[in-house]
Amino acid sequence: MYANKVKKVVAVHDLSGVGRVSLTVVIPILSTMGFQVCPLPTAVLSSHTQYSHFSFLDLTDEMPKIISEWKKLGMQFDAFYTGYLGSPRQIRIVSDFINEFRQSESLVVVDPVLGDNGRLYTNFDTSMVNEMRHLITKADVITPNLTELFYLLDVPYQEQNTDEELKSYLRKLSGCGPEVVIITSVPVLGYKHKTSVYAYNRNGNRYWKVTCPYLPAHYPGTGDTFTSVITGALLQGDSLPIALDRATQFIMQGIRATFGYEYDNREGIQLEKVLHNLDMPIQISSYELID
Repeated sequence: MYANKVKKVVAVHDLSGVGRVSLTVVIPILSTMGFQVCPLPTAVLSSHTQYSHFSFLDLTDEMPKIISEWKKLGMQFDAFYTGYLGSPRQIRIVSDFINEFRQSESLVVVDPVLGDNGRLYTNFDTSMVNEMRHLITKADVITPNLTELFYLLDVPYQEQNTDEELKSYLRKLSGCGPEVVIITSVPVLGYKHKTSVYAYNRNGNRYWKVTCPYLPAHYPGTGDTFTSVITGALLQGDSLPIALDRATQFIMQGIRATFGYEYDNREGIQLEKVLHNLDMPIQISSYELID
């Protein structure tokens, strides 16, 4: 009767002292949504890497030690959520960790962070892409942006795509393993002031789309924010389209709460002003079912 029923989520991300990204986003969002976050830190930085200089402590060698201690304690986790991984070795460590600790009801969410705007991030190469292709085979849900989608499929990047093309890409990527594939940062054909999210659920063979206004501002950490809300919503029992709506609306609320200030965008969206909205029902359902 008095057992601890709070679900545990392992968050495999880096920790930046300045800038709302990775663990400084993941922990408050999932905690607000009612989950215990168990960090498996991949690195500690003074600030995230979009600042001009920063300190960096690589924790690759520490990760297996943490996992080993958790094994001795008999720890069990309800969900595994991975974000930025800094090397092929880190991806392999995480892959082995999931294999060893996963239970039949576990949720595995992989945000396959590789690049943006048609290019890989600095210091990433094809070995990272190959390892990430292997990691997503273990996932239930993946959340690549448009660039990462093309790298995972080994298809040349193109910014403009029709619904039929995107449905084909979603289906192919789901065929690699994940039941649910969500593509973020998809431009809307003919509407430069809008952006969209597409999703496919192999269970039911349904395609979903959410479109929202595009504001001309870049805030680091919005991808981490989006996938954190998706993870929390699915763990709470939301349907995929409702999870998409909640995540998209929360991002928009955060951007709008931040946009009007004279503010260093590198600090990310002002989560503190909108976290309480995660306890509220969605304001209006904006998802579409794509035939």
